[in-house]
Amino acid sequence: MEPTMASKQETMEVEKSEKATTPREPEVIYRGVKVMPLIIGNETFEKLGTIGTSHNLLVYLTTVFNMKSITATTFVNIFNGTTNLATILGAFLCDTYFGRYKTLGFASVASFLGMLVLTLTAAITKLHPPHCKTVGNEKCSGPTTGQMTFLLTGLGFLVVGAGGIRPCNLAFGADQFNPNTDSGKKGVNSFFNWYYFTLTFAIMISVTVIVYVQTDVSWAWGLAIPAFLMILSCAFFFAGSRVYVKVKPDGSPLASAARVVVAAVKKRRLELPDQPWLKLFNNTTTSVNSKLLHTDQFRFLDKAAIIESEDEIKSDGSSAKPWRLCSMQQVEEVKCLARVIPIWASAFIYNVANTQQQTYVVFQALQSDRILPNTTFPIPAASYAVFTMLGLTIWIPIYDRLIVPTLRRFTRKDGGITILQRIGFGMILAIVTMLISGVVEEKRRSLALAKPLGIEPRRGAISPLSGFWLVPQLTLIGVSEAFSMVGYVEFYYKQFPENMRSIGGSFLFVGFAMSSYLSGFLISIVHRITSGLSMGDWLAEDLNKGRLDLFYYLVAAMGVVNFGYFLTCSNWYKYKESFRTEVVEVDMKPKQSEKHVV
Repeated sequence: MEPTMASKQETMEVEKSEKATTPREPEVIYRGVKVMPLIIGNETFEKLGTIGTSHNLLVYLTTVFNMKSITATTFVNIFNGTTNLATILGAFLCDTYFGRYKTLGFASVASFLGMLVLTLTAAITKLHPPHCKTVGNEKCSGPTTGQMTFLLTGLGFLVVGAGGIRPCNLAFGADQFNPNTDSGKKGVNSFFNWYYFTLTFAIMISVTVIVYVQTDVSWAWGLAIPAFLMILSCAFFFAGSRVYVKVKPDGSPLASAARVVVAAVKKRRLELPDQPWLKLFNNTTTSVNSKLLHTDQFRFLDKAAIIESEDEIKSDGSSAKPWRLCSMQQVEEVKCLARVIPIWASAFIYNVANTQQQTYVVFQALQSDRILPNTTFPIPAASYAVFTMLGLTIWIPIYDRLIVPTLRRFTRKDGGITILQRIGFGMILAIVTMLISGVVEEKRRSLALAKPLGIEPRRGAISPLSGFWLVPQLTLIGVSEAFSMVGYVEFYYKQFPENMRSIGGSFLFVGFAMSSYLSGFLISIVHRITSGLSMGDWLAEDLNKGRLDLFYYLVAAMGVVNFGYFLTCSNWYKYKESFRTEVVEVDMKPKQSEKHVV
């Protein structure tokens, strides 16, 4: 419904009077492309500094800190889980108190301090146990309490750094572009493209060059290089301090969700009307969120919008007591969050398969033939992870440019298939990956026992099976991620209300955290139960004495059960539906461009 000439004139008069009576906010100057190299440089050097070290942490703990494989694997799973879990706290503090600039600055410095402390644990002999070459690990002395405390301090700094950087870096980069101009919109797209390109580049360099220096040259130098790169990352970030657009924190949307739950509990004894979309409180105040249609799911939450005699409404139409009365829009936003949670939970077991391709595959590589054909160069065990990245990066353009257009002609859907179908197909590939992993491990183990190539210190016989037999499973899990993990990212972005998208981004990492904890718990349980069996521990220190293949089949079976759960949730799930009138769109455009500068 278009506004009349009289209403336009009235609006112009109001705007003029507001300009005359209210203080003028400083004009926002978007530097856009000019500051993009600084932000991308910060991100690139940060990933170069931390990714390789995190991928090789398992090897570091077993070779330098003399931890047993089962202990080191559980330790790494807990560390990765805590690192990802910290993102939800980082997103909350960023949105509510500090803003993205301060959060990123503090987190970048914390990451540098973490890498510095890790470097010292390798460079100073008193900060790690004596080197041990004994086969079996029983006679190796472990770390002292002081050494573990120093190590945990460094890892703690890295947790703080990741908790601040991961949920904020993309959004901070997007803040630098004007969202209401064509050049700004194109600049944001360019930023995202360059961001993911440099991210992939940084990961590939990290898991090859830096991992090689750490394992084959010197751990001290291999950790000092990432620490130096973190200094460069901080330098790039702070170089643009005077020209960045720094958006003030608007408050966490989780507070609004909490109000809905509290209000619904307070009014739990009230009866809902027959037509809630007509009779419940429905404040029409505009916001950055698209207006949502009423849904029948989670109807208990609708009680938060029941108007009682003691409820008060302000002159602007909002509730005077937000912890007693919420609008239907707020209720539907919480329903969006509630509907996402069961789908989100399905990622826990799915990512357990991914976790095994980052942990136990390293141990498989250590007891395989890692010599590059026609050379004497041994490929670092942690560097095999690069094949997962290659599978991911090669498949995405093939899928986007060839497969999606073909599917689109048959399904008439923009993405070729729905988001949940894409996630489900990735889950199937993860199950196949674990089955292949079990077959390869069974072959590796049998050859190691029959025709050992040599002895891996503190482990056991090296199988003559080439490490390149691990490439199919690593590549396939990369393709699986291209379906499921990219699908999860798109799902969170599109299904969360607009003001919850930073929380949605954190959901991805919190899902990783839950998977890491679940993987660590599963490993501990399997280790404890199978140690008493006649066939021996499935997850023995020497893989040739264990049955890692059976463990892989167990993870595949869990994946089948999880896939059934996912299908049930997908069948129940309702995609977010919204509508916008012309008036709302006109009103929202200036709202989206309002960026309050620090």
